[in-house]
Amino acid sequence: MARMTAARAAVEILKREGVTDAFGVPGAAINPFYAALKASGGIAHTLARHVEGASHMAEGYTRTHPGNIGVCIGTSGPAGTDMITGLYSATGDSIPILCVTGQAPTAVIHKEDFQAVDIASIAKPVTKMAVTVLEAAQVPGVFQQAFHLMRSARPGPVLIDLPIDVQLTEIEFDPETYEPLPVYKPAATRPQIEKAITLLNESERPLIVAGGGIINADAAELLVEFAELTGTPVVPTLMGWGLLPDDHELNAGMVGLQTSHRYGNATFLESDFVLGIGNRWANRHTGKLDVYTAGRKFVHVDIEPTQIGKIFAPDYGIASDAKAALALFVEVAKELKAEGKLPDRTAWAASAQERKATLQRRTHFDDIPIKPQRVYEEMNKAFGPETRYVSTIGLSQIAGAQMLHVYRPRHWINCGQAGPLGWTVPAALGVAKADPEASVVALSGDYDFQFMLEELAVGAQHKIPYVHVLVNNSYLGLIRQAQRAFDIDFQVNLEFENINAPELGVYGVDHVRVAEGLGCKAIRVTDPAELGAAFEQAKKLAAEYRVPVVVEAILERVTNISMSTTNDIGNVVEFEEIATEPGHAPTSIKTLKV
Repeated sequence: MARMTAARAAVEILKREGVTDAFGVPGAAINPFYAALKASGGIAHTLARHVEGASHMAEGYTRTHPGNIGVCIGTSGPAGTDMITGLYSATGDSIPILCVTGQAPTAVIHKEDFQAVDIASIAKPVTKMAVTVLEAAQVPGVFQQAFHLMRSARPGPVLIDLPIDVQLTEIEFDPETYEPLPVYKPAATRPQIEKAITLLNESERPLIVAGGGIINADAAELLVEFAELTGTPVVPTLMGWGLLPDDHELNAGMVGLQTSHRYGNATFLESDFVLGIGNRWANRHTGKLDVYTAGRKFVHVDIEPTQIGKIFAPDYGIASDAKAALALFVEVAKELKAEGKLPDRTAWAASAQERKATLQRRTHFDDIPIKPQRVYEEMNKAFGPETRYVSTIGLSQIAGAQMLHVYRPRHWINCGQAGPLGWTVPAALGVAKADPEASVVALSGDYDFQFMLEELAVGAQHKIPYVHVLVNNSYLGLIRQAQRAFDIDFQVNLEFENINAPELGVYGVDHVRVAEGLGCKAIRVTDPAELGAAFEQAKKLAAEYRVPVVVEAILERVTNISMSTTNDIGNVVEFEEIATEPGHAPTSIKTLKV
């Protein structure tokens, strides 16, 4: 039997579980693990500038390809606490990442040793498992269990905390005979699926609400096949955006209080039946539940049994992995179609497309300073269907979801439940690391951008190119808009006159100079007519220099983006004028019908 340190055994297990990349920051208490990483080889390591950044890189990496599991590594104490936000983000969106932390020696963990904190207890609420391993011989089993848990049932993150003496202890371990544990995923039964389809067939105006669980299950093709077999329009959630192309004839648009389309909400309110698959009825999707549920039946399919009925009681629930359920949905639908027992949904689907052609928001404005809507119009022109968009939270993300177009799964990578500012830069680096030849485009407001902009240096150091669209109004725009309800505009204004950059006026931070100082390229745009050329130049610079390229658009200070002010999807306020002629929305999915 081979003898090796527990740290080396852990690294060998990572490799045999399919890990090829890791993100992190070394430190004294995790150095034995780093020594094993170097000695073993086979795992590329990206050095982050902040340990929270490493955790977001790991999430972006996981979400880029089916089967990926991002790994983030840090030392004891504050490194672990810094990664809690990343773990919270991952658990909220059902994303598996593995966080490995160092720890003080076992003998002094509870003696207030330097940088000794009970990170396992801190991390438990935001992980599927968080454990400090006190016996070296348990390290292989703990890592094996971690991968089993991350992949089984509802995916999610795990934290493993390794005291330095545990890492250094030699154990018996044979990597050559190591095998991952079987993955458990609940699967729907044929009778369950038949009952769900019976309820669907009894309806007149059904919809499928397609959530991120379908992306996690790598089941987009099955979803599209089932929708096409039954002729049922599909509402992707924000986490499910891209499951079927935006221009697909059964894509009804998104629904919600903020990241929604006018036509999506209108179609939903006309529906009488909803089949939710791999979604969690998020509050910004549903709004008021009495409005959302009134007059329609619901079937909910989710991998996590306790998710069914958590928000409201469906008429029927099925605990199942989305892929297993959709495979049966397709099988049963094919049989019913062959027997001529599927209703004709042509008129209902056509009505959804009619709304898509008539209920649009205006994007074309020539104003200076730039109106944000124009930025997304130009992005639609510049960035094609292969683009992987990355964004977290704020008016920039909300407007982007309303106006950008996504055509493929895993091409809108968004932090949904947690929404931490600063997530976008490191997550985009993780996506670009996972898919080096991809067109990766990040989208941030100025405050999100400033939270973790030091991670741009990671892209410069490790040659990780992507384009970062920065919309700058020098405001906490979403919070300012929310403060309208309180009749205040308080502590949300970021403007100041920069003594080193008087040409910026009141826009404060010189993002171009900061980005360049971190080894990246940057372009500032003040005229909407120059946005297209700037995006093209950014793509060329990213390809030539292999670094992140920032395109900063100087926006008008105040724009109120469409959203509900009453928590009601039937009452979304259009603060700006809507599209009334085709030239108002030249990049809309369908030419405006007037």
